Amino acid sequence: MNTRRVVVTGMGVVSPVGIGKEDFWKSLLAGKSGVARINHFDPDEIGLEVKIAAEVKDFDINYFYPDKRKVGSMLKEMDKVTLFSMVASRLAIEDAKLDIRKTVAERVGTFIGTGVGGLITTTADHIKLMEGGPKKIGLRSIIRLMPNAPSGQVAIEYGAKGRAKSDATACASGLDSLFDAFMYIKNNRADVMISGGAEACINPFSLASFSNMMALSKRNDTPEKASRPFNADRDGFVMGEGSVILILEELEHALRRNAQIYAEIIGGGASCDATHIVAPDGTGDGASRAIREALRDANLAPSQIDYINAHGTSTTLNDEVETLAIKNVFGDHAYKLAVSSTKSMVGHLLGAAGVIGAAATALSITHQKIHPTINYEKPDPKCDLDYVPNVYREAKVEHALVEALGFGGHNTALVMKKYVA
Repeated sequence: MNTRRVVVTGMGVVSPVGIGKEDFWKSLLAGKSGVARINHFDPDEIGLEVKIAAEVKDFDINYFYPDKRKVGSMLKEMDKVTLFSMVASRLAIEDAKLDIRKTVAERVGTFIGTGVGGLITTTADHIKLMEGGPKKIGLRSIIRLMPNAPSGQVAIEYGAKGRAKSDATACASGLDSLFDAFMYIKNNRADVMISGGAEACINPFSLASFSNMMALSKRNDTPEKASRPFNADRDGFVMGEGSVILILEELEHALRRNAQIYAEIIGGGASCDATHIVAPDGTGDGASRAIREALRDANLAPSQIDYINAHGTSTTLNDEVETLAIKNVFGDHAYKLAVSSTKSMVGHLLGAAGVIGAAATALSITHQKIHPTINYEKPDPKCDLDYVPNVYREAKVEHALVEALGFGGHNTALVMKKYVA
């Protein structure tokens, strides 16, 4: 019987409400919105209907890498999605007090998911090609835009010689990477995993596409109110960006070096709706199956879950179907659960969405506090659970579930618990 246990020992966060776990957690408990008018470019010049997003503020790569020559090389070789990943990984490794040189490098893996990859490079270089011809495209364009660049560059930075890969399952990418990393350690293929997700696609192309799909909120006049999961008058999600990396370790490996432990991961599940490339299965069957599989893997009854960090996008259909899926699995216990959406504050980080929820969940377990779903003002009869409205609460969080649901019908769930020796 496999008895290898997997714990979270480090956390690095680059988010719209703070860089670093402390600022991130403080902002979540305060109900701080990271949504504002777009600052990366002028949406009016392009004629975009959507003029708001949840951007990472005050991100300066020089602060984290003071060597100017190294920074120059990074800026040439890396898209913003990879730069976010590099900083989040650095913060996570420092937080874990992990020295990879003192472990077996071949037993350290790097799984970093991204839904889109280097979209900023892709769109910018396409414009260069169309305006100036082939010679305007640099030698490094491919290594900047490829979706596996974050995992590859982070592995190179730290000499992590175990498996490195990038899940690309839309909005489930980051949580899929965590699930895979958890299984990799559990199955004795690694002792340490640098794992999470990253996204950087707040640009005219992605915003126009999602806007034309009628998926984005257009509350341009009150951006801080735009992301409102489970609220009756929600009108779409808000694009976010950033990266979250967690350090997962085999328990004995962590204990030998006296590592801090935020939480233990005890189960995971995944499924595909197999019904539509964008719309979730209206019965909630796919999400329900992922949750049930995660609970079986964790050897838990539904009644043992205290808290769910929901996908909670603030779109009409997602929030209804997710609520239905929770009720399908948990029955009457669904009304005793606390459910909250981190996206109400950070927006939708696409490939990093699930892992930012996992970070919030690990911190909830550590501090025994649950962050709120902000902007919850008008209950929706079809979304009738306890969404921890507007104000954080002190609560017992022994077992918690994290959900991520992505385009393509991807559904992933991960179960965490309070670590007990």
